[in-house]
Amino acid sequence: MHALTKLESKWDSRLRSTLRGLAGCIAALPMLAIAATAVPQAAPATPAGVVEFARGVGFAQTKEQTPRTLGKGMALSEGDRLTTSDGAAAIIRMEDGTRMTLRPNTEMVVQKYQYREGNAENGMVMQLLRGGFRAITGLISKNAPNAARVRTATATVGIRGTDFDARLCGAECREESAQVKVSARPNHVHASAKVVTATGTLHAVDASGKQRVVVEGASVYAGDTLVTGADGRAVLVFRDDSRMTLGGNTRFRVESFVYDEKNPQEGNFLVSLVRGSLRALTGLIGKANQKSVQFKTPTATIGIRGTGLDLECPDTAQSKDPLCNFYAWQGTVEVRPVGMDAAHVLQVGQGVQIGRDHHKPLTAPTLESIPRPDKVPVDLKQLFTSGDVKAEDEGLFVYVRDGHIEVISKTEQKLHLGRGETGFAGASGNTGRPAVTPLFIQFDKVPMPNQANPMLYTVLSEVNKPSSNQCR
Repeated sequence: MHALTKLESKWDSRLRSTLRGLAGCIAALPMLAIAATAVPQAAPATPAGVVEFARGVGFAQTKEQTPRTLGKGMALSEGDRLTTSDGAAAIIRMEDGTRMTLRPNTEMVVQKYQYREGNAENGMVMQLLRGGFRAITGLISKNAPNAARVRTATATVGIRGTDFDARLCGAECREESAQVKVSARPNHVHASAKVVTATGTLHAVDASGKQRVVVEGASVYAGDTLVTGADGRAVLVFRDDSRMTLGGNTRFRVESFVYDEKNPQEGNFLVSLVRGSLRALTGLIGKANQKSVQFKTPTATIGIRGTGLDLECPDTAQSKDPLCNFYAWQGTVEVRPVGMDAAHVLQVGQGVQIGRDHHKPLTAPTLESIPRPDKVPVDLKQLFTSGDVKAEDEGLFVYVRDGHIEVISKTEQKLHLGRGETGFAGASGNTGRPAVTPLFIQFDKVPMPNQANPMLYTVLSEVNKPSSNQCR
């Protein structure tokens, strides 16, 4: 009994000690809760997108976090560093609808990403450290021309609602091209004209009725209608060096433009001023064949003889008698009223106003507040010339399937690329267009981000079967 009493006493002592410890822990819980609330918590990462397809080894990693293996359905956030290994690829979809295919051996950081519907602060900045991607951009770049960019060590790429490829090339690009045993196609500028200056509101409507915002450097194609707002101004330069200044509240259409610098006499230049104001200087097509250049307006058709002229047709949609003013400031202008055979021939300093039922002379220009297009500095080579860089060079290559890309080198050289154009930016800060589209671009084996079956496509590419996804 004595031993049992001692054992009970020992257990009572331990129990009391344990209870005292628990009481102390319970008493400390409120203090711990207060301390926990005092510790700053990391802000949740901004959602950026999701992985739609992944093949091979790839990772996403936020700073100081454990790498996550790229896989279908994995969420991506602002700050993620995305990497793909040799032979790997991944297709990602961003919150605004942008889709990108990351090439093998690529490293890219989602530096900035913000998208909320209707938010003026939406933006996307990607940093491409190595490798490359194929992209079809979404609402961020379409709604705000300066809101989406890709940064590289060589240049910054400004994206304006675009379908394009970007790739940082070393020797591996030359090696890929060497494996293709066909001739590379010429790298021509397909645009009829480019916008060299633009202010205020300006958009274009193509022949199918699709509208796009137009900014400095944008391409203009045959069939396009350019529309300026009340505050809008734009200067266009055509491939034959014709130049136009559009004033405010103007609607201007490129009906036809055909030009081969080797045969300018076979070219064709036909534009229409539906309303508004236009100052024009004709170029090489007009010098080679004056009959190949015409301007149409609601009241007259204008022929030229090596000419600088002003055209002004106020918006008279509600009027039964539209009026247009015409004035020659260089060369000779032939103004033929609609429905008449006789024409007014204007010499320098002469003008005429033509309505449906009356014509009267003008003795002074009416568009002096709008700059003449020949007074605006233009680098025609930068706008349209190819061949100043080589397809084998090492640096950043950009190919545009559709839309508008601005490449700004680290020395602030600017290169604007439109549909079907390939551009380059080198480590020295130089920019230009190669004479041909590199074969590694034309016969790219990496699937497009909208490819219906990317796995099947990659398998077919590896066994060298032809695919409709090749750049043509």
